[in-house]
Amino acid sequence: MAPVSPKKPRGKKPAKPPVRRGWRGLLGGPSFFGNLVTTILIFLLLMSAYSLIAGMTQPSTDIPLSTVAADVAAGKVSAITVNGDQLSLTYFDQTTKTSRKDPSAGLPETLATYGVTPAELAKVAITVQGQSGFQFWFLTLAPTVLTLLFLGFLFWFLTRQVKGAGMQAFTFGQSKARVTDPADVSQRVTFADIAGAREAKEELLEIVDFLKSPKKFLDIGARIPKGIILMGAPGTGKTLLARAVAGEAGVPFFSISGSEFVEMFVGVGASRVRDLFQLAKKAAPAIIFVDEIDAVGRVRGTGVGGGNDEREQTLNQILVEMDGFEPTEKVVVMAATNRPDVLDPALLRPGRFDRRVTIDLPDRRDREDILKIHARKKPLGPDVALAVIAERTPGFSGAELYSLMNEGAILAARDSRKEITQYDLIRSIEKVMLGPERKSHLLSKKEKELTAYHEAGHALVSSILPNADPVHKISIISRGRAAGYTLKLPFEDKKMQSRKQFLDDIAATLGGYVAEEMLFDDVTTGPSNDLAVITALARDMVSRYGMSKKLGPIAFGERALGNEPYSERVAAEIDAEVSHIIDEAKARATKVIEEHRTALDAIAKELIEKETIERAEFEKILILNGIVPKKKEEEEGGVVIAPSGSGHIA
Repeated sequence: MAPVSPKKPRGKKPAKPPVRRGWRGLLGGPSFFGNLVTTILIFLLLMSAYSLIAGMTQPSTDIPLSTVAADVAAGKVSAITVNGDQLSLTYFDQTTKTSRKDPSAGLPETLATYGVTPAELAKVAITVQGQSGFQFWFLTLAPTVLTLLFLGFLFWFLTRQVKGAGMQAFTFGQSKARVTDPADVSQRVTFADIAGAREAKEELLEIVDFLKSPKKFLDIGARIPKGIILMGAPGTGKTLLARAVAGEAGVPFFSISGSEFVEMFVGVGASRVRDLFQLAKKAAPAIIFVDEIDAVGRVRGTGVGGGNDEREQTLNQILVEMDGFEPTEKVVVMAATNRPDVLDPALLRPGRFDRRVTIDLPDRRDREDILKIHARKKPLGPDVALAVIAERTPGFSGAELYSLMNEGAILAARDSRKEITQYDLIRSIEKVMLGPERKSHLLSKKEKELTAYHEAGHALVSSILPNADPVHKISIISRGRAAGYTLKLPFEDKKMQSRKQFLDDIAATLGGYVAEEMLFDDVTTGPSNDLAVITALARDMVSRYGMSKKLGPIAFGERALGNEPYSERVAAEIDAEVSHIIDEAKARATKVIEEHRTALDAIAKELIEKETIERAEFEKILILNGIVPKKKEEEEGGVVIAPSGSGHIA
């Protein structure tokens, strides 16, 4: 594998698979059926309760009516209580029995039909009891009322499902912005919580001052910028800075992603923009923050989507809303993007996003301050030196430094320790860059030897060439997709990269390929990533940075479908120059390895034995073989402006 630096390549995240909704989804999902079953169970419960109550008032008959008549005629019954059609008989022997009569006839008429004379009946004390009004009406109306209530509830429940879908149509155009209340201390962020980005914070302090006291600006005729766009690499803290502005000023913070404006229906995004600005104006002074604004703010008129493209309609509405701001409006629009080159010029003109704040990757001092912030709630051991960690992480963003500290805490917790040690943080650097150790990935004896010579080739060429970065660590322990790695770091952070440094980096990256080819008379798939990296770097040197002596200082741009800034002849010349640069770098790497073959064997032998060599051990091997280790980085030749970290090979 090529020498690695702390700046790892970033790829696109895999897209989530589309959600396919079946018949359950069309009917409201599992909750629909759950609610329907619950409704039916409630109805059955109510009917059971009614049956129980009705059964309590209507007990079964103990004796037939003929037996009652015979007992009355025989003089055995002392008293009869009549309650509707229910008869309760009390005998002289203190026993009680029950019976039922015809509801349409009275007790004397019923017993007379069975031969009971009035004289025999006169010996029995008869008491008539009437049903209460509530019980009568309940037993009479309950079956009808309960049935109607159940049908009404079922109808309401079914229409509610349809109404919910219908109401979404009315709220479809409303803004989905998340609002952070300035009084919410738990979510409040200030500049004290952000390390580094000193120039960006100074630039944003004017916005804070305006939101706190706009009158002093308006009285003198000054107009604060309506829009501020934060530009920087991913993970540099653009969103955090925007939240800190709102926290410092103590104003509401409306945050939304650019992709949340875009829907399949034309006009929805524009409606949400209008709703968002109306909400912010009502809460003024306030801040509107649009993250990843390039999702809707790309250059218009590219021929994709036509004139009714939803994204273009949304962008037009944003432009109109920002133009509609009055001088006294106390609403500031902030946006963030890591692709400012694709934004529409109308979005960046004065009067809209006319102030651009660039947030760079943190330097060594900033990285140390960021590490201190992330270490506030973490118990650190006495051997932890955050300055050393900051030195070994050039090119790391704030998000990567947070991940580094978090991984260190996880490693300590995994070993059941109460404190984070320096060794945990060192291992975390490699884990963030390359991935976890693959302890189960065991190499055969031949593969281990080949990997050792491959990494030794990287380290040796990097140590000999004057403009390559010094080696800090070599390992043949598998991490991520790499069978081994060589960690080389500059003594100081680089903001610019020279042609000589690029050429030495390419030669050092080819050191592993040359070592395999020279010692084993064969090449493997191991250097595939090395070849991809150096080819891209050599092409950038020719087509972007003007570092080709043959083609001269010309930036050719990138060829794509429908965008061909140069001819086929020039493309062939660029390809030839890229091959020439790589061939020369390979020849230099071959010469170094041939002249220092003894040192290469010594490094590989140590790697096979120990699997990992730190900087101090590596420098001892170099000294024993007559090579002077690098003590400071030498700067030779001219320099060109290049993206931070572009000279690192990952």
